[in-house]
Order: sequence, then structure tokens, then C-alpha cells
Amino acid sequence: MMTDERTAAFIHSFDSGNTLFLDQLEQEALRDNVPIIRSATQDLLKLLLALKKPVNILEVGCAVGFSALLMSEYAPQGCHITTIEKYEKRIPIARENFKRAGKEADITLLCGDAAELLKDLTGSYDFIFMDAAKAQYIHFFPEVYRLLEKDGLLVSDNVLQDGEILESRFAVTRRNRTIHSRMREYLYELKHHKGLVTSILPVGDGVTVSVKVE
Repeated sequence: MMTDERTAAFIHSFDSGNTLFLDQLEQEALRDNVPIIRSATQDLLKLLLALKKPVNILEVGCAVGFSALLMSEYAPQGCHITTIEKYEKRIPIARENFKRAGKEADITLLCGDAAELLKDLTGSYDFIFMDAAKAQYIHFFPEVYRLLEKDGLLVSDNVLQDGEILESRFAVTRRNRTIHSRMREYLYELKHHKGLVTSILPVGDGVTVSVKVE
């Protein structure tokens, strides 16, 4: 979104795509107006998965399961993914997609409010992908930080809000002001937290990549 269309098209022209099933699932999601991660974000995730080689992934925001399935496909064999989804209409679709992909044993879907479910999770994760309601990122953060193991990666999507985050609070529509202020608060927290090293990247709709250093 921060890259001009000509540059984005040039970069995308080199894309080798995903598996046939993931390509089909992406088309189904676009057809049904289900938001999924953009192609540039997919590329970044695949790179980070190859670098980190995570064993336990936590995803906050499953939707129809596209990003969970993408991570499962490109993470090392034996990696397990726990994903959380609140929207009841999408939960059975995600379950069916996991079944279609033969990934039911590799992905655990938790149904309900992430704010509550995160509190009940124990253990640790070496890779966490945040892709839920943007206004809630700052509220999820304390539990997400607790669950992220040292040297683990926290990747947060949609942090630049199609460029709105750059604008004054009074330049965005009234209904988006809460999201705008909370996302700015989240970005500040990530960049100033002593336990994290964070980069904000103009990839897709904006992505942060954070490493837990203590």
C-alpha cells in the first residue's frame, strides 16, 4: 500500500505463487469478500518462516484459515499452529478448509474472544502472527508478549490501515478514530518496549516484525 502500483506490479511479476490448494482458497476468499493477507505479506511470512523455522505458532485471527494454512505449508515439518477466531460464521468454514487440506492434526482452532482465550494459554510460542481486529492489538499485547518465547518473532499485520495511520486523528472518519488512536498506541508500544526490537515495514497494508530480546 505504501508502494506505487508500478513497483508493486513489477515485484509481483516474479511471484511463484503458492500450492494449488492455497491459490484456490485465496480465490474463494476474494470471491466471498473475506479479508486475507496480501501477496506481499504472504511473501514476507514465507521468508520469516524459512529464517525462524518455528515449532509452535500462535495466530490471533483465523478468518477462513488461509494464513494458518499458508504458515503450515511453509513452516518446518512437525510445526503446530494454534489459531483463534471469534466470528462464528467463519469458524465452520475454517474447520472445513483445514480438513480439505489434510491439516486437521497440525492446526488447533480455538473459538471465542482472543482477549479471554489468550489468558488461558500456557507454554510458549516461537512465532506469533497477529491478524485480528486492529483496535484490539494493544489489548492483546500483554498476553501475547507473555506467550512469546525469548528470540521469538511477533508479526503484526495491517498496522498502517491503508495509509490512514499517517494522517491526523481528525483527518480520519469519526468511526475510525478509535482504531487510529489504538494502532498508534500499539506501534509506540512495540517500538519502545525494552523487551522487543521492532521494525515497521511498508509491506502490504503495513507489517511489524518484532523479536523478543528479554
